[in-house]
Amino acid sequence: MLSAKSLFQEILDHDESFRLFCSIAASGESQGGWENARIAALVPEKEHALAPKITRHGADEDKHGRIFNALLKKRGLEPVPVPPETDYTMLLERHGIGLAHEKLKSDERLSVQDIVTYLAHSRVTEQRASEQMELLRKHFADHPDIGRAVKMISNDEDNHLAYCHEELLRFAYAGHGRAIQRTLRESALAEIRIYRDVSLAVMAHMGRILGWPKAKSAALAAGIHAVYAYERVVGWRRMVTLKMPERRDALGGPATTAPDFA
Repeated sequence: MLSAKSLFQEILDHDESFRLFCSIAASGESQGGWENARIAALVPEKEHALAPKITRHGADEDKHGRIFNALLKKRGLEPVPVPPETDYTMLLERHGIGLAHEKLKSDERLSVQDIVTYLAHSRVTEQRASEQMELLRKHFADHPDIGRAVKMISNDEDNHLAYCHEELLRFAYAGHGRAIQRTLRESALAEIRIYRDVSLAVMAHMGRILGWPKAKSAALAAGIHAVYAYERVVGWRRMVTLKMPERRDALGGPATTAPDFA
């Protein structure tokens, strides 16, 4: 029987599939760390108080990248190049989700609208990250090899999502509400399409590594398309709502360090 737990357990138990999974995850987290660090460095003077939170967000993402690499090292594995069609972060940037890398590589300060756009994009992608890590936490929190990493990353992603909600509400109250809702909707509709495409690509690679029969690969692909159909009709709406989180000032303190998984 196919289930999220059995599927990930199969990926976890095989060195090459686990290697690809961790390599994809580490690459995306490291990219997110760089992006947040650049945004923090270019925050407009008017929003300078936000810079430490963006810096912590980036530090958390860097930490997650180091954790995934440490999990590989613990198994005696090296990272592999990430296939372009599985690179979620790169594909998001290519489709306009997140601030353009050309802008982040310059020394020109960002505008307040840029920060609003960054937060709206982050609110959508952090929803996905929080949900994915919650799923792993549900099934693997007590796993001897990855349990500690899953719990730490899941907690961080929940903090990131709470931070996005709180800061976007602050900007909405300051008069940016219409722009926020427009950006959230556009970002959510683009993200669910990219997530579908990346999921299909990742499962195709995993199927080749693990030797899945055609029927199993077809069933997984059908499931991914079904999730997309649901998200396209109604599921995207969960990514665009805003409410004051229970975790207030979730990124107000220093980032935690990556534990030693040796």
